[in-house]
Amino acid sequence: MQILTDRQEKILGLIVREYVKNPKNSGVSSQTLVDKHRLDWSTATVRNEMAVLSNLDLLHQPHTSAGRIPTEIGYRYFVRYLVKTYALPRSECRKISHQFYQARTSVNEWGKLAANVLARHTQVAGLVTALHSHKAQVKHIELISTYRQHILLVLVLLGGEVLQEIFSVDYPISQTKLSDLAERLTKHYKNRSASHIENQRSLIEDNLENTILHQVSVTMQKADSFAAGELYLDGIQNVLSQREFTNSEPARNALQLLEKRTYMENFLESAIQSPFDGVTVVIAGEGDWKELKECSMVLARYGSPNIATGTLGVFGPTRMAYDRAIGAVRHVAKLMTQLVHDSYG
Repeated sequence: MQILTDRQEKILGLIVREYVKNPKNSGVSSQTLVDKHRLDWSTATVRNEMAVLSNLDLLHQPHTSAGRIPTEIGYRYFVRYLVKTYALPRSECRKISHQFYQARTSVNEWGKLAANVLARHTQVAGLVTALHSHKAQVKHIELISTYRQHILLVLVLLGGEVLQEIFSVDYPISQTKLSDLAERLTKHYKNRSASHIENQRSLIEDNLENTILHQVSVTMQKADSFAAGELYLDGIQNVLSQREFTNSEPARNALQLLEKRTYMENFLESAIQSPFDGVTVVIAGEGDWKELKECSMVLARYGSPNIATGTLGVFGPTRMAYDRAIGAVRHVAKLMTQLVHDSYG
């Protein structure tokens, strides 16, 4: 991508921001830029630079009498070179931090809260995948006597996932004995994976303990076979009200893809290339995701690779306030990561 002059970058940045703020415009004119931003250059100079930017496919003129609007390439240049380290206003950061502080002990509420916060602070749609342990590890084991020789295994993983399985043994076991055994197994196998438990089983002679550990191992292996957890969405109405989604069938179809778990799992796994403290921006379905051509996403990971991870971000039209979206996604991802470390780390 060709690097622009300082003046060209300033003009491109102003056009992107003006067009995002006022979507009813058919384009941004040179006169608007000069008058509104008190530029030191004449309208003729600005028009010449806009023509250069158009020749580079960074701007587009819908028709002869219209101003200029950013192209997909223009948005990508803007995000890559012109969006500096944007931070939400301190008052917003404090408000968001307070909401997460209140929910710090409610793991199941984190995803819903994050999606709602992102939607409200960006005015597009927020999306969050639930925490998922990529390698299931034990946090707590509970054994409950149900009926005759049947036992309910309640297995809590480090990522907060709760798994339940009913299995049978050769003879009835008292609840007291099951509770004592569950406490001992929790202490001995906390933070351990299914493969570790399977390796240890060969050393255990007690049939009951061996049977229970086998069931724990099998249940954890099932968890390992699943991909990302539940997907939380909020703010869909924010997106549907945008003119791009009102007038475009492909854009509305793209919204429906959010509800297709397999598609979103594959997309998120492929799209996110940034480290845990970074943000990934996917503009107009770049790459192999042509179904999302009318849309853009700002995404980030949260959590810890050694404990549990998830993905969060925002989804909206290509005409998006990227600097604000990036700031909001980065801030919420940081808060969610801290919650994971505080709770499990």
